[in-house]
Amino acid sequence: MTPTTRQAPVRLTQFAHGGGCACKIPPGELEDVVSGLTPSGPATDSPLLVGLATGDDAAVVALPGQQGTAVVSTADFFTPVVDDPYDWGRIAAANALSDVYAMGGRPIVAVNLLAWPRDRLPFELAREVLRGGLDVATEAGCHVGGGHSVDDPEPKYGMAVTGLADPARLLRNDTGRAGLPLSLTKPLGLGVLNNRHKATGERFEQAIATMTALNRDASVAALAAGATCATDVTGFGLLGHLHKLARASGVSAVIDTAAVPLLEGAREAVRDGYVSGGTRRNLEWVAPYTDFGTTDADTRLLLADAQTSGGLLVAGEVPGAPVIGELVPLGAHSIVLR
Repeated sequence: MTPTTRQAPVRLTQFAHGGGCACKIPPGELEDVVSGLTPSGPATDSPLLVGLATGDDAAVVALPGQQGTAVVSTADFFTPVVDDPYDWGRIAAANALSDVYAMGGRPIVAVNLLAWPRDRLPFELAREVLRGGLDVATEAGCHVGGGHSVDDPEPKYGMAVTGLADPARLLRNDTGRAGLPLSLTKPLGLGVLNNRHKATGERFEQAIATMTALNRDASVAALAAGATCATDVTGFGLLGHLHKLARASGVSAVIDTAAVPLLEGAREAVRDGYVSGGTRRNLEWVAPYTDFGTTDADTRLLLADAQTSGGLLVAGEVPGAPVIGELVPLGAHSIVLR
């Protein structure tokens, strides 16, 4: 799809130092920060089914006295990834809801998280951001019950989301096993296209459609196929999230680079230099754990590209999603590219 240029009255991306999930704290630095911040005491005494230990997508807590029901809790917010405020709201909401879907849950209620430079940007734009978030939450069947806002030099938006799941049918990042195929439900390239948009104002409809698409159907399909292991692909890129999954599961992963789907224009954006600092930090972080083989430099960057509201990476086959590799017994590297 050919990009179009549509200059927004206010270019929201110019009010942020970065954009979308590319603004995440680098994974290596983040792991150092949270190291050791886990509750003490025997794990068997806690209803916390999924917490900080494996770096999964959301927390999951079993409800006492409610067999078959667990609460899924998550929060996600970021700076503008596109200039259109309504689209930014939709993207941010879909991204926040994705963490619940990545755990095999369904979102029930969300609250808005809004930071706004009230002296620099009109509140009419903030209203459009919130309207976009509300529309996507409504599509997901998720209530929106208010939220919290602060005056901030940089605009930021997202949601804290609460969902429900069956504790016996969760999708976790630590249950992968050797022999399972790996499916990816959305193409890569969102980061480099968003970075090009920020630099040039070009609007990439294929990227917006991908980012605003809910991961609901992919999650339902994964559970129906019997999958127990998944994660969503966001700011740490495919390689970063795959490394975390492989490490948590005690396996390695082999990726067929030719099978990984890419958005139209993504490879050209890398060629033209529209690569975020977050993507380069992702690649640096996974390099010691990855056998790159003969994979070229541009492909490595795309595999580490910091996605915003990306798809699910599922250990198992998901109807309609390409199989991009498989999990294998633990070897010298977490990831092997072929």
